[in-house]
Amino acid sequence: MSDDNSKNQNAEADDIIATDEEGNPLKKTPQSKKSDDGDVVAEEERGEETIGKLREKLKICVEEKQKYLDGWQRDKADFINSRKRDKDANAEFVRFANEGLLAELIPVLDSFGMAMGNKELWEKADKNWRTGVEYIASQLKKILDDNGLKEIDPSNSKFDPMRDEAIEYVKVDEKEMDQVVTSVIQKGYSLNGRVLKAPKVRVGEFKEQVLG
Repeated sequence: MSDDNSKNQNAEADDIIATDEEGNPLKKTPQSKKSDDGDVVAEEERGEETIGKLREKLKICVEEKQKYLDGWQRDKADFINSRKRDKDANAEFVRFANEGLLAELIPVLDSFGMAMGNKELWEKADKNWRTGVEYIASQLKKILDDNGLKEIDPSNSKFDPMRDEAIEYVKVDEKEMDQVVTSVIQKGYSLNGRVLKAPKVRVGEFKEQVLG
């Protein structure tokens, strides 16, 4: 048999459709190389495994990133708070650094006040001399005032034991004047809002009369 005849017979054999017992054509099962299918499946499994590992690494990286970010934010907040506390402490130190010196100058200021407070004697002094002393007193007062020293005058206000020093209690007839500062015997001073020297005061005391 020639080669051409063999090829024709093979082609005819390929064209023959297989049938079942009833004559129905059977579906052809595609032929594939088992080794190729196995390689494809193995490759897909390796790909899924690689993706799974990458996802796990990404999850760990995200968690570590958040951990470091939280720690950095806490450290930053602590640093800012520390700087603020240092700043406040320095400001407080500056405000009260001269407290001792100012406290020593208060008696000098009081002496000027006592001298000028006696109007009868003060007006008898030479006018030019009085003007000079008043100018010096005003300069001293301004310097102390610029450094945060203020006079405390609690006259006609409610007696405050945290601020005032009661030297004497005086009888008053009006109930509303009970525990009210009736007069200031000696001035008080505060330094930047804190009592440096308590004013010495007289305090009203009201007592209801008991009828017998």
